[in-house]
Amino acid sequence: MSPAVEAQAQEDMGYIEKGVMLEPFVHQVGGHCCVLRFGEQTICKPLIPREHRFYKTLPPAMRKFTPQYRGVVSVSFEEDEEGNLCLIAYPLHSDLPADVENKDPSADCDPKRKMLQRGQMVTSAQILESEIYSKDGRGHHFRKGQDKRWPSLQDYLEMEQPQQVDVLHYSLEHSHSNAAPQLEHNPLILKCQQQHLQRMKENAKHHNQYKFILLENLTWRYTIPCVLDLKMGTRQHGDDTPEEKKAIRIRRCQQSTSATLGVRLSGMQVYHSDSGQFMFMSKLHGHKLTVADFKEALFKFFHSGRRLRRELLLQVLSQLREMQAVLESCESYRFYSSSLLIIYDGAQRRRHFSSTEDRLSEAEPKMDEDEDEEESETEGASGSPHCPAPSSDSSSSGGGGGSSRISRSCSDLRSPVVDVRMIDFAHTTCRHYREDSVVHEGKDSGYIFGIQNLITIISELENHSTD
Repeated sequence: MSPAVEAQAQEDMGYIEKGVMLEPFVHQVGGHCCVLRFGEQTICKPLIPREHRFYKTLPPAMRKFTPQYRGVVSVSFEEDEEGNLCLIAYPLHSDLPADVENKDPSADCDPKRKMLQRGQMVTSAQILESEIYSKDGRGHHFRKGQDKRWPSLQDYLEMEQPQQVDVLHYSLEHSHSNAAPQLEHNPLILKCQQQHLQRMKENAKHHNQYKFILLENLTWRYTIPCVLDLKMGTRQHGDDTPEEKKAIRIRRCQQSTSATLGVRLSGMQVYHSDSGQFMFMSKLHGHKLTVADFKEALFKFFHSGRRLRRELLLQVLSQLREMQAVLESCESYRFYSSSLLIIYDGAQRRRHFSSTEDRLSEAEPKMDEDEDEEESETEGASGSPHCPAPSSDSSSSGGGGGSSRISRSCSDLRSPVVDVRMIDFAHTTCRHYREDSVVHEGKDSGYIFGIQNLITIISELENHSTD
């Protein structure tokens, strides 16, 4: 550990001692468990041993296509001084073996411990990123009596659910005229999150400690994240799935685009700038889609309400083709019931560089307006929602100094306009999992079949967008 990191870790001990208050993750669009927000750049979800093992042992070539794994925490229910129920995350005392389970966390966790020993500082720094525990306000640390940025956990559990619908248009509130609208919760995933949190709350009467894994928050870079969750592959049950659940999942695949395309919609949120609304689609809606409906849903995901965001399509195709090549080299892996996330920013930003002040400045977020179409369609070269592409003036001038300064200023922030990642590995298997009774040979042809069909459909969208 470098001296700077060690110094930060020592400074952070007070925050680690207090714990981190978790919040429901508002950009979750699919799944059946509640994903929680740990910090600006990190989420957490219940630890499943098989998934935990995958993240700790995944092939290096796959790392760029999965969220970054950031360790394990202990989560428990506690009350603040006002009697409000909170979910609090604490660091574990040591790294856990890959086959750790959530059944008996007491051996590894002690949320009442007052201070970590200096010898455990390296472990805590690896598990808990210093950015989250820094005092710049980006983390949300648990202090009794502190102000909260979201309703109490009990209020969230009692929040009224919308009527049962599969597609919902939801208007966002603007805090003030110049700020981008913020999503407070996903109405279609609310029931799922409430049910999972309620089960945890009931179980807490018997044991009040849960293990959660920390993962990279893939949406943190984006002002208004548009998220598509696609369930991949022609098979959705693991080798160890009970027969009753196995039959249900086989039937679900047969009756959906999983069988015909190797992919089905599992959840979606997309921002339409013309109406100022999010459109949500549920996984139940995805079960009902025909092939033609699925293609229409993809079109809607890449449409801003004013135009098709075709500057995103080529990047998605490039990442899918690269992912396919990597998966074709993954011998014996099966990613049963895994999902693919596609994420981009629904906010179009204008940025400018001030040569007189010799610094990078950012204008207020600007929604996707018609007059910005030409500009937004050419931003993909630098590919960052945080960094501008060099202007034609600066790049064509003799020295190009302004352009190089922009590149240097943004070198740590540069990221793709669109992100494609694999998630959910609770049923993943490979020959390295020695206890598995079934060992598969070759590549995961069902998952690759889904990627190939996605490439075909998105290529059709890209070709038609030029008509």
